[in-house]
Amino acid sequence: MSIRLGIMGYGNLGRGVECAVRQNPDMELKVVFTRRDPASVKVLTEGAKVVSADDAADYKDEIDVLIICGGSATDLPVMTPKYAKLFNCIDSFDTHANIGSHFANVDAAAKESGKVAMISVGWDPGMFSLNRAYAEAVLPEGKAYTFWGKGVSQGHSDAIRRIEGVKDARQYTIPVESALEAVRSGANPDLSTREKHTRECFVVLEEGADAAKVENEIKTMPNYFADYDTTVHFISEEELMRDHAGIPHGGFVIRSGKTGWNKENNHVIEYSLKLDSNPEFTSSVLVAYARAAYRMNKEGQCGCKTVLDVAPAYLSPKSGDELRHELL
Repeated sequence: MSIRLGIMGYGNLGRGVECAVRQNPDMELKVVFTRRDPASVKVLTEGAKVVSADDAADYKDEIDVLIICGGSATDLPVMTPKYAKLFNCIDSFDTHANIGSHFANVDAAAKESGKVAMISVGWDPGMFSLNRAYAEAVLPEGKAYTFWGKGVSQGHSDAIRRIEGVKDARQYTIPVESALEAVRSGANPDLSTREKHTRECFVVLEEGADAAKVENEIKTMPNYFADYDTTVHFISEEELMRDHAGIPHGGFVIRSGKTGWNKENNHVIEYSLKLDSNPEFTSSVLVAYARAAYRMNKEGQCGCKTVLDVAPAYLSPKSGDELRHELL
């Protein structure tokens, strides 16, 4: 039997989820929920329904897992606890500083309903979180570093677009090359947030918007830009579409550590991603963890989970025998 999926939201992430479902034969897309007029939303999957988000509760028995494709700034803190009362669900909440409180809110809702709700699923938080955990466990005597980019951050771009006067925006996160080289050398430098990355924003303003006010709001935004050297460029909508239409991203998790009785041997673990499409890769991670959420709930588990709580075998459509034979 196929795992029946729903998508909440049909933007870049939702469309990526739809494409990822097509590559997983043990899954099927049943319904897309939207806050827009359903008649205006055309999906690619034959037979999938498009339904108003207001009617989601009517489908609680027709969906095994709901993948929530909203923004971390204002959507997911409200949506995930709400829908965890109805469905097993997944989100990609990526405001690292607020993960603890988001977890608590979602955990209460999911335990009340007996569902599994996974938060902060993607590549960071997500795949990068796993690699930080594995590397720290293997090399406890060491230091870990995470670099993002160069690439477009969906969450940061979304946060800019929510500022009054902003019509559209793209935000690039850029590693500081000298810092990256120092870490790869095993030097274990002490680096501040500002010394590791810069942020570059390309913003299209609404007609009559105050550019200086918008720039100040961006540069002082806590959890997003306040701790970074941030450059803001105001450009036309045509320039944004011409020069910044893609959504690439990537990054590195690096841990350097020492082993030996006298710590005489040095080791560097590095995990890297180079992504043509940030939302499509994130979507692919969400879909794999939807399989895990479904299986864990079938076993009787409930409550909020993160990628750190999920054994790798839950992610794969292959059997235990197949995994041991092919991958172990």
